[in-house]
Amino acid sequence: MELDIQFSSVLFYGSAALVSVFLAVCAILIAISSRYPIIMRSRKEKYFMDPNSGKFVEFPSIYDNSSIHLSVIIPAYNEEVRLSPMLDECVAFLEDRAKDGRFKYEIIVVSDGSVDNTVLVAKKYCKQLGVEKFRILELETNRGKGGAVRLGMLSARGALLLFADADGATKFMDLSKLELSLKNELTGDYLEQPEVLASKTCIVVGSRAHLQSDAVAQRSLFRTILMHGFHTFVWMFTVRDIKDTQCGFKLFTRKAAVMCFDSLHVERWY
Repeated sequence: MELDIQFSSVLFYGSAALVSVFLAVCAILIAISSRYPIIMRSRKEKYFMDPNSGKFVEFPSIYDNSSIHLSVIIPAYNEEVRLSPMLDECVAFLEDRAKDGRFKYEIIVVSDGSVDNTVLVAKKYCKQLGVEKFRILELETNRGKGGAVRLGMLSARGALLLFADADGATKFMDLSKLELSLKNELTGDYLEQPEVLASKTCIVVGSRAHLQSDAVAQRSLFRTILMHGFHTFVWMFTVRDIKDTQCGFKLFTRKAAVMCFDSLHVERWY
């Protein structure tokens, strides 16, 4: 009987001690942690260059009100080969829409510390279109896709912000499908009421899930196993109702972009 009482006492005090240590650690972490990440951005990374005048101009902030309809953010790391075909398609689509003068857009190419001719390729389009439509954000060091997308988003002017991969894996004309989904979700048209849609919260994610059978046929067995393994982990620990989380074609309202990228801690992977 006495042994049972001693064991119960040890168990009680031991548990109390462990809980106390756990609460102390939690309190320390809360005290020294920041809810929002510290976004490191050098002076150079706060400016873009106008190649036609040679002047440097400071990027605007996503916390300002929107002044155009659409911003297209393209992260690019050593993409000198694939960037031109993607930009040709992107510019052709947006310029066709902008013919009437009512639709305003910008393209922001974020060079993620590229060491090839990615920036030189982008500058050709910047000279052609002008900095009102095309801007280049040069990161001094490679941050990773997450960091590149975030800084591009934080420097954008659009009521809507589109993240698009530089490899052109998604046809740019599919933007119309994202816009239609957003219009149905928010019951509004950002082309007619950009300020109203900018203040709402919505994200539309592109999907290539319907093309998966064709893609698997072209992949090696090892890559196919890795793909399914990754999708399983995403399904288990994050989201379950988005079929293709890795599709490089996502459309954000301005408010949604602030909510997502203002609190993004991990830069390396996105």
